Amino acid sequence: MSELNLHTVCQEARCPNLGECWSHGNVSFMILGDRCTRRCSFCAVATARPAAVDPEEPRRLAEAVVRLRLRYVVVTSVARDDLPDEGAGAFAECVRAIRQRDPSVLLELLTPDFHARPALIERILSEGPDVYNHNLETVERLSRAVRPQADYRRSLEVLRLAREIGGDRLKVKSGLMVGLGEGREEVRAAMEDLRAAGCDILTIGQYLRPTLEHRPVSEFVAPEIFDLYRRWASDLGFSFVASGPYVRASYNAFEAFQGEENP
Repeated sequence: MSELNLHTVCQEARCPNLGECWSHGNVSFMILGDRCTRRCSFCAVATARPAAVDPEEPRRLAEAVVRLRLRYVVVTSVARDDLPDEGAGAFAECVRAIRQRDPSVLLELLTPDFHARPALIERILSEGPDVYNHNLETVERLSRAVRPQADYRRSLEVLRLAREIGGDRLKVKSGLMVGLGEGREEVRAAMEDLRAAGCDILTIGQYLRPTLEHRPVSEFVAPEIFDLYRRWASDLGFSFVASGPYVRASYNAFEAFQGEENP
């Protein structure tokens, strides 16, 4: 990563699963720099004026994929509201660069909301990623406080557009954090909204406060509640659900793509 000057969300977001995932060859690359234009109350990624877009980044990312012999790759990014295309073109170029080097690699894109602009989502999906992931993050009541520059309904629209544009070939994925002060039935309502938007794959994990400057944890959710959420999601028809304290958006991403239950 250092040699090719690449960032990973594993490191920038201080993910608790870094050791496990990296030992299995699962890496979530973060493109477009390590400085975000949004300030979410839960996220450890720095908020600052972003650097200029590096046109060589897609090539270096593809080189890393080949060197590491990865079979399943997750590509995410900081929010780039400063760019005319909000970074959609960079996602498309990364997919193209990886596929040119190794067409067999499976690709999952975990994107910002792009303000639910259909043309930007279509631009990305025209390159043929296998999974389109956009996180809803929390229940509707808490969304404005947790993600002040985002919008609950807008995120659902992103997922709906991905399903509509991508068709049945594409798998649509989203994630929720719990322990932010949400009620159990609010979580179920969010699941129902996600299914109505066409979401196939769901991840549910415990919110952990990255620093004392971030939003406090309201509750450490008990294992039996995560089991309840898993059962609810299964009953609602999700093809795969990962639900547990340390689950994150990209955790066991390849297993989720295959529809295999976590051990």
